Amino acid sequence: MTMGSVQSISNLLEGKHAVVTGGARGIGAAVTRVLLAHGARVTVLGQSENVDLSNRLDLEKSRKVDYASADVSDPDAVNQAFASAKGRWGPVSILVNNAGRAMSSPFMKSDVKLWRAMMDVNLDGTFNSTHAALPDMVESGWGRIVNIASTAGLVGYSYVSAYCAAKHGVIGLTRALALEVATKGVTVNAVCPGYTETDMLLQAVNTIAAKTGRTPEDARAELVSHNPQKKLIQPQEVANAVAWLCLPGSEAITGQAISVSGGEVM
Repeated sequence: MTMGSVQSISNLLEGKHAVVTGGARGIGAAVTRVLLAHGARVTVLGQSENVDLSNRLDLEKSRKVDYASADVSDPDAVNQAFASAKGRWGPVSILVNNAGRAMSSPFMKSDVKLWRAMMDVNLDGTFNSTHAALPDMVESGWGRIVNIASTAGLVGYSYVSAYCAAKHGVIGLTRALALEVATKGVTVNAVCPGYTETDMLLQAVNTIAAKTGRTPEDARAELVSHNPQKKLIQPQEVANAVAWLCLPGSEAITGQAISVSGGEVM
């Protein structure tokens, strides 16, 4: 499946309602497309108002997709958005916690504001959305929660200590919750991309170039060099891993943090 218009792959997720936070751009958009292609109904949850998903995701108007607005760091807003989504598409069966934010700074120059910004979206947002979605899954005896973490949740990287701490927290939450719901038909996993070709990476490249005096091309090459395959991860590669964790046949996979990084993290 290409990154263009959605084509049906299967009906294996027919009747399932998926919520994808941050699902209108980057990795989230690729996840939205692949879940739709497998027959799911998808609610994209984002912070913007009045997003035209048909244009943003190159979808036909008839596709089973809707948009709900909420700041994932605000539990009340998240609960309201999930209530609205359930009213449209029914109980939530699949949750993909993709909304995230990355900021870099040397630790000694990092302040509480930066720390909280990383925790609010990356960790608190994952908690808030999971807290809103899980009751439906436990009640029905079936659910899939996939947290988009990062290789920064598995190893350390210089100058992004707050981001690493938040993503490590997401991995810890994934493992603990997976054990808690292991007998309830619900699986909880994390997908950990390496450097992925998204708008967020473009911002990182520009920041590196501005702070180091290197060209954007050199900064991009530096990021590529960390991948043994010598390439950037593509959003669709991450989305394919997410889809596999939601499809039949993955029932025994839970509590895992799967690196999608070309072998950077093993």
